[in-house]
Amino acid sequence: MLWCVCLFNYADRQAIFSVFPPIAKELRLSDLQLSIIAAAFMWVYAVCGPAAGWVSDRVSRKLVIVGALAFWSCATASTAFAGSYHVMVFCRALGGLGEAFYFPAAMSLLGDYHGPDTRSRAMSIHQSSVYIGSILGGTLSAVIADHRGWRPAFLFFGAAGLLLSSVLAVALREPPRTAALLSDPAWEPGRSGFVRGVADVLTNRYALALIGIFIGANFVAVVFLTWLPTFLYRAFNMTLTMAGFSATAYLQLASVIGVILGGVLADFASQRQRGGRIRVQALGLLLGVPFLFLSGWTRLVGALIGALAGFGLAKGLYDANIWAGLYDVIPARRRGVAAGVMNSLGWLGGGFAPVIVATALRHVSLGECLSATAVIYLVLGGSALIVARSMQTHSGSVSHTPYTEDIST
Repeated sequence: MLWCVCLFNYADRQAIFSVFPPIAKELRLSDLQLSIIAAAFMWVYAVCGPAAGWVSDRVSRKLVIVGALAFWSCATASTAFAGSYHVMVFCRALGGLGEAFYFPAAMSLLGDYHGPDTRSRAMSIHQSSVYIGSILGGTLSAVIADHRGWRPAFLFFGAAGLLLSSVLAVALREPPRTAALLSDPAWEPGRSGFVRGVADVLTNRYALALIGIFIGANFVAVVFLTWLPTFLYRAFNMTLTMAGFSATAYLQLASVIGVILGGVLADFASQRQRGGRIRVQALGLLLGVPFLFLSGWTRLVGALIGALAGFGLAKGLYDANIWAGLYDVIPARRRGVAAGVMNSLGWLGGGFAPVIVATALRHVSLGECLSATAVIYLVLGGSALIVARSMQTHSGSVSHTPYTEDIST
């Protein structure tokens, strides 16, 4: 059920990028204005992340998930009625507000259903919906735009999300909180405030390092999510439908394979050495470097498809362990707020990606911007290896014992 919710989480946010050209034409928008529309979603999403995580640690996660889905689905549908740049920005900001509450609650819920031996695999299966949702949103919105205009797509996704929320209101089940969390008095609302929870996360050096790596990786991901359809439309003269499909399908389908593989490898590695999940993340980041460079440099369609597929596979290896890796260094009582802080800072950094690229387009090509992201992945991969090595060397600082609690029955 959460897989389906996450699918709409990403379909709704990806749908707009494939129809940037007709939106820009109808509303007479510049590349910079388009980037602000994209960033509005991410910045509001980022600002609300820590609070969303804190809420998910204290109230019914089912209520948070179902309510968030209904709210952002309404915001998505309202985008169809936007008649100006400012209204478009406002609608996207509302979408970011609603979607901010999903991931902290969902990851906390999955963390209670799955212990350390299966957590990466469970979360990697859930993560696969991110890629399928991106394909669905990017492709379907472009197909509809080519035949009916860009507005009906947002009505479709909004209505489908509302229907799903009504099903989940009946079918979704809240699991019991973990035994370790329930026995910890710090979890009680009166004894653990929002500021204290955020402070605990930001003073954990391993958590802080993983958040920093996530910010950089998310920056690269947002560059491709936002600008790849436009790049294919402009540089390869593709139709909206073809650009929307090509910008998502090859990359995201390869990511499905990568994320499942990454989950299996990480569960295996984490049982044999501390920092095993982080080493798998480092492998994915370093593997993606040549493919990122090739994706913006080549003008051959076959080479481009290969580059996007290679990048997608590498990205999946990293993505499989974003949350499971964080949970290895964070106690159970801080899972929600930790996921909220990571999501917040990651998307705050990602929100600057469209704006930076739009500004850089005054001096360099869009292809050069895409290729330049290879440098970011190279630095992040090296950093992840350093973190994993430190976790293994200082084993007393990162014991699995406090964070691998049994599931409460």
